[in-house]
Amino acid sequence: MDHIHMPAGLERRGADADGMRQSMLHWLVYAVGKDPHSATRRDWYQALTLALRERVVDRWMETTRNVHQRGQKRVYYLSMEFLIGRLLESALGKFGLLDTARQALADVGVPLDEVLDAEPDAALGNGGLGRLAACFLDSMANLGIAGYGYGIRYQYGMFRQAFEDGRQVELPEEWLNFGNPWEFERPEVAYPIDFYGRVEARPGSGSDPRQVWRSGQRIVAVAYDVPVVGWQGQSVNTLRLWSAKPIAEFNLEAFNRGDHMSAVAEAVSSKSLSRVLYPADTTPIGQELRFRQEYFFCAASVQDMLRRYLKTNDAFDGLPDSVAIQLNDTHPAIAVAELMRLLVDRHDQPWERAWELCRGCFGYTNHTLLPEALETWPVEMIERVLPRHMQIIYEINSRFLSGVSQKKPAKIDHLSAVSLIDEQHGRRVRMANLAFLGSHKVNGVSALHTDLMRQTVFRDLHQEFPDRITNKTNGITPRRWLHQCNRPLADLVTRTIGEGWVGDLEQIAALEPYADDAGFRDAFAQAKRQNKEKLAAYIRRTTAVSIDPSAMFDIQIKRIHEYKRQLLNILHAVVLYGEMRDGIGDDRVPRVKLFGGKAASAYVAAKQILHLANDVSRTINADPAVRDRLKMLFLPNYNVSLAERMIPAADLSEQISTAGMEASGTGNMKFALNGALTIGTLDGANVEIREHVGADNIVIFGLTAPEVAAIHDGSRPFDPAATIAADPRLDAAVRMIADGAFSPEEPDRYRPLIDDLTHRDRFLVTADFAAYCAAQETVENRYRQWSAWLRSTVLNTARTGWFSSDRTVRDYAEEIWDAMPSAEPSTRAAE
Repeated sequence: MDHIHMPAGLERRGADADGMRQSMLHWLVYAVGKDPHSATRRDWYQALTLALRERVVDRWMETTRNVHQRGQKRVYYLSMEFLIGRLLESALGKFGLLDTARQALADVGVPLDEVLDAEPDAALGNGGLGRLAACFLDSMANLGIAGYGYGIRYQYGMFRQAFEDGRQVELPEEWLNFGNPWEFERPEVAYPIDFYGRVEARPGSGSDPRQVWRSGQRIVAVAYDVPVVGWQGQSVNTLRLWSAKPIAEFNLEAFNRGDHMSAVAEAVSSKSLSRVLYPADTTPIGQELRFRQEYFFCAASVQDMLRRYLKTNDAFDGLPDSVAIQLNDTHPAIAVAELMRLLVDRHDQPWERAWELCRGCFGYTNHTLLPEALETWPVEMIERVLPRHMQIIYEINSRFLSGVSQKKPAKIDHLSAVSLIDEQHGRRVRMANLAFLGSHKVNGVSALHTDLMRQTVFRDLHQEFPDRITNKTNGITPRRWLHQCNRPLADLVTRTIGEGWVGDLEQIAALEPYADDAGFRDAFAQAKRQNKEKLAAYIRRTTAVSIDPSAMFDIQIKRIHEYKRQLLNILHAVVLYGEMRDGIGDDRVPRVKLFGGKAASAYVAAKQILHLANDVSRTINADPAVRDRLKMLFLPNYNVSLAERMIPAADLSEQISTAGMEASGTGNMKFALNGALTIGTLDGANVEIREHVGADNIVIFGLTAPEVAAIHDGSRPFDPAATIAADPRLDAAVRMIADGAFSPEEPDRYRPLIDDLTHRDRFLVTADFAAYCAAQETVENRYRQWSAWLRSTVLNTARTGWFSSDRTVRDYAEEIWDAMPSAEPSTRAAE
């Protein structure tokens, strides 16, 4: 096929504005089917995307050919979430074509910003887990690693968040209604996925019988590919998403006999697997659907990996040298059992050899220390849904526990802790233990988190495998989280130190001397002001609330969860409001508290906290007694695009989780990179951020992780009711909420929340309240010293280069995956 010449893509029409315009008009007419005079902003978005996609596809195919020719090791990143955000502006920026596109659209009378806003956010994730996965894919492409993301093509994602009378309302996120010009359907890449049925023992080639799974239901996983563009388009990798399809879309026989519902029942049931992210698992039906989702995408992905490997390999000896599989949390842990099933049952590998190959391929990233967040599934459910996999899990467990017992006499408590089966809570499979045993490396995502993993959730497994746990502190991509989302600051940085920082964020350290340059600090402040004015305009346009860009923008944007302690922030707002209403604190720095984040649909306490935030906001914003000294607002439907508006505008970054409970965080890194000061506990990556930016350029408060642990184990006394009673400000704030000051139409609305805070307070909101208020006063004092404040913000930006996801991914590639590309041709077999 060497005689076939690939089309030149956009270059054939020229890469200038005129060439872009010609290409865009071509696609508008012949793909979108619209006349330029009647085209909507969405039509122009489609046309511009298709014009740019020519160039992306050229580089995509070139990257794929290079990977094949070099025989590069492939890294497969399995994740339930990929919060990739909008792709058009990102790709234009990476190819250096933003100004070209702006001019091309201006030539036809269309503003680029309006076209960019027409792109919906891909509803493929919810929070930090999915955004981390997206950053990692970006960095793999930037570093030339042959990386593939594997996930689910959710039709609706999690949900679109709206508010009715302050309550969260969950609506379908219909992001695919107008198609997705970035995706390529691959109907030829489809795999059968089996569920239910029974396992039969048949004579095998050796002494052991061969296990044959007779499934009770089969559906099909169909691939959709999305290109992942690296900086300057030098490399383009693939995000492969699976969509569930039935074996037969339509039962004509049932339809003809009048049973119209049955005619489509199988299609509806099958497609439910890829319809919604995280279906509520508070019912057995919901749990089963979520577990089937996880297996669905893992089974399709593992089949796809082996298919690609076997195209050029006759034996499995080289599998770990060619394939690295990273499990992003426990959601893909069933992939361990699936790979074992395929190796043993389908490819006749001896058990011991298959297990060695399996561990050689897998790595597992843990993201939580909360026991309730470490997935477990009922043994009965797995036996029914995946009967062969339950047999394999039993076999893995039996061999492992036997080995532990043979090495030394093991205590029952130790064996119980390391077992894959939790016998204490109704017999459940511990997916974290399965991922741990099936991986050659297990990593935490910050130094503190990794230490706590060894001491807590994996203490007993760590004793068995003392070299398996390692740390890989999270990072963020500077391409999106400064270069794209904060053009005023990015342009200032580039004018000052050049553009090299975009591809290598550690170069941003060259800004540090400019922290003492008054002219640079003023320019830095002006960039922040532009971002604040832009966010204020957006808020006024979308909520009709006016905020003053001169005020301190105090922002907390996270998934709503009790341990992230949005409630602590709300209580502080209530204190400020009460003091201002009573005529105290007229000299306080004007402040705008902004929140964003979604509460899981079944998480009652989180939804109450969110509702309280809206009720407090409504009261504060309507009270003329506080005027513009205090505003508070919860912005609906938090997503990547909203984060890109809020993070560059932040003066203060709220990172106030209960110490020892936040694995890492990446929002803290994004805020710091964009010149916001952090107020936070010594939790997650806050510890390392303090080490890098300096203790004078961050405000730390509250209990430490050991102190929190001491309270929880009872060795340190703590009485939340007494703590509240001893603090007049806290007591007054709690009473205002409990007495219905913010919910006069329903005075007892927050009684359950306050009762839990008073009598239990598992997340130690009251214990840290006084320290938090003192830290906020420190923040205000620093803000008044404007030059010193600006110096700290510049140093935050200059000293956060280490938190690039390029650094994180390079560490994975060198120390876990063995997949860093080399200049010399690889000896691994090319595909």
